[in-house]
Amino acid sequence: MPWIGFVFLMGHMSINHIYRQFANTPDKVDITGAQMVLVMKLTGFCWNVYDGRLRQEDLADFQRERALLHLPSLLDFAGYVLFFPSLFAGPSFDFVDYRRWIETTMFEVPPGTDPKSVPRTRKQRKIPRSGTPATMKAVVGLIWIFLFLKFSAWYNTDLVIGNEYMKYGFLRRIWILEMLGFSTRLKYYGVWYLTEGACILTGLGYKGIDPKSGRVQWSRLENVNPWGIETAQNTRAYLENWNKNTNNWLRNYMYLRVTPKGKKPGFRASLATFATSAFWHGFYPGYYLSFVLAAFLQTVAKNFRRHVRPFFLTPDGQRPTKYKIYYDILSYLVTQAAFCFTTAPFVLLSLPSSLLVWSRVYFYTVLGTAASMVFFGSPAKQWLIKQLNARSRTAKMDQHQQQQAQQQQQQPRQPLSRESTIEEPIMGGGLPSDPGKELDDVVREIKEEVEARRQRGVSVSVPTGRDMKDAIENKLGRKL
Repeated sequence: MPWIGFVFLMGHMSINHIYRQFANTPDKVDITGAQMVLVMKLTGFCWNVYDGRLRQEDLADFQRERALLHLPSLLDFAGYVLFFPSLFAGPSFDFVDYRRWIETTMFEVPPGTDPKSVPRTRKQRKIPRSGTPATMKAVVGLIWIFLFLKFSAWYNTDLVIGNEYMKYGFLRRIWILEMLGFSTRLKYYGVWYLTEGACILTGLGYKGIDPKSGRVQWSRLENVNPWGIETAQNTRAYLENWNKNTNNWLRNYMYLRVTPKGKKPGFRASLATFATSAFWHGFYPGYYLSFVLAAFLQTVAKNFRRHVRPFFLTPDGQRPTKYKIYYDILSYLVTQAAFCFTTAPFVLLSLPSSLLVWSRVYFYTVLGTAASMVFFGSPAKQWLIKQLNARSRTAKMDQHQQQQAQQQQQQPRQPLSRESTIEEPIMGGGLPSDPGKELDDVVREIKEEVEARRQRGVSVSVPTGRDMKDAIENKLGRKL
């Protein structure tokens, strides 16, 4: 059933995507944005119902937590699907969150919570007061929208595809691309902050009490972290802070669902997730240019983080070196420059416009990505690994020597005597510290040698007394 629902919902939305793309009438109401949110909700609902029909012991923790053992009433289902604060632009959430909100079990305080940390409520309401955090989200969202109106007047698609763009130098053109992406993101920041604030106002954004600070958290439905994106030093940080709920949907209801039970997600899961994300957004060629290049960027970024970044940390990987700040600055600049190039087709949408803008900055991210993949596909990667292993071995040897030195300093020196615990091979007078032990070792070694020769089929003669004496003297290193 889940796959039937998935195919139907994605197919119906795809028809509307294609119609919108060919109609190309910005003055008409576009329903695909709201439909994208509904697809996430309804496909997730299908999987939750399916999980409720399976044996609970066969489910993962996430599935067990969100499985629906009984179908909700039609009124509850309609309230979930048409939940107004997130109807048109998200955020998406699962039915179990909606039910906990309706039943107010979401707001139950765990036993043993400090009474000072219990959130305040109004009269008999169980929902904590959320007016202040909701207002703050609304105000910040309006600021984002105001900035979008200002910046989009200065940096827009007409600028980068017009002739005026080529009058600037190469670095200035990259800066304009960065500001084009930033001004586009401002629109999403504003809309998502407003919808998140609306969900917080209803109480659905409640996420419990922070155990460290004791403050109420309202980030259950957080969809974007602007600071995390604008300061991202790598692709993972950039993508994880963008459209979080969509990322969760793709991971929980596609990436993990196409993976056979008992196996780790592999290429098939990644390909299915990529295709789902692409079709979910629509069919403009710009989307696919961005997605494909972003996938290669992630691969390159992983290689740099695994094989280059450790050189700027101490050999044990625990602390940064004095040069780490330079790596951080460079990685920040490269990440932001790479993503402003990568996301440009996502804004321009059409293939001719996307390729035109890319060519005007000389395909610098494509060339840099290709060069990096060639580099890490060459023997240079193995050389980096050897250098890192050598640093690690040296660090471990130094650490071991330091530990031994510390142990020797901590141990009190004792006079050498028969009761001494310090093992010394020779005591005063030339006698061994433990003659009995020395003789036992000699006999044991002789027996082992005799047994080894017998197993190899070599004849073993019984040694004479003189041979035994010579062997013992040879072992002890002196005449008896």
